[in-house]
Amino acid sequence: MVFNRLTEIWKRVESHLSHRGATLILCSGTLVLGMGAVAWLSNDQSGALKASSPSLLDLLDEVGSEAKRERQKVEPTKQPKPPRAISWSSPLAKQCSGFDVKVKDRLDAKQSTLKQRRVSVATDPSNFGKRFRINPWGATLNPDPRVVVLHETVYSLQSAVNTFMTPHPRDADQVSYHTLIGLDGKIVDLVDPLNRAYGAGYSAFLGEWAVTNAKIRGSVNNFALHLSLETPPDGGNSRSTHSGYSTAQYDSLALVLKNWIDRFGFTPAAITTHRHVDLGGERGDPRSFDWDELQTRLAALKVLCP
Repeated sequence: MVFNRLTEIWKRVESHLSHRGATLILCSGTLVLGMGAVAWLSNDQSGALKASSPSLLDLLDEVGSEAKRERQKVEPTKQPKPPRAISWSSPLAKQCSGFDVKVKDRLDAKQSTLKQRRVSVATDPSNFGKRFRINPWGATLNPDPRVVVLHETVYSLQSAVNTFMTPHPRDADQVSYHTLIGLDGKIVDLVDPLNRAYGAGYSAFLGEWAVTNAKIRGSVNNFALHLSLETPPDGGNSRSTHSGYSTAQYDSLALVLKNWIDRFGFTPAAITTHRHVDLGGERGDPRSFDWDELQTRLAALKVLCP
């Protein structure tokens, strides 16, 4: 924009100079005034030019002012305040006994082969990034994963995978989760937990967000882990409920969560939903999620007994 403005102003300058017979010299793409123009500008005829239109110095000052305005547009000076804290009461309760032995045996068997059953898919680099340790204003950020946000795909697992594998140059289109879980219990890892997935836009958890781009509002992405469940076929719509998730999905979900809790050390109370962290009031996922199913499995895995 500044370049275009400079071109426009130069045309005006050139017009002034042509009326007085001044010499223009174009040298290596840089416009400079010839000695004749310099001499002309120094004589008393410049008064007439000033009276009818801006001087060359005035015009160049105008360019400088416009450049300054452009810089101000992209260099915010104030760090936004964090949002109001919204309380979160975890549906998961402390449980050290009374768990289902059959569930425990089934999960123990699945856990022994968990590593072999997880599938990794390469997400396009435009759809994820590094976790930030400093925000645009120089303040320190804590990038440690310490909250899990649960989502759903709405459409099929393969549709979600295809989306994440597709390059998205525009910020508004970029999206990803760390892990997807299919209706059959298949676990698909898309983004390394040490990296930042773009699972939630304008969002916060317990009043905390991280602003990593001065042009975009804050989100939980810098310290969150995002996990999405494949939606059943009857959920490919905007209704508030559907038939729910499968036994195999809840099994795999519990195992992935246990792995993350063991690895990063956060508490089960930090497992929340996209609906809860969304500050725009536009998200309602995961719909029809059954916290009792997750309670049963995490208790059997002894995750709910501190």
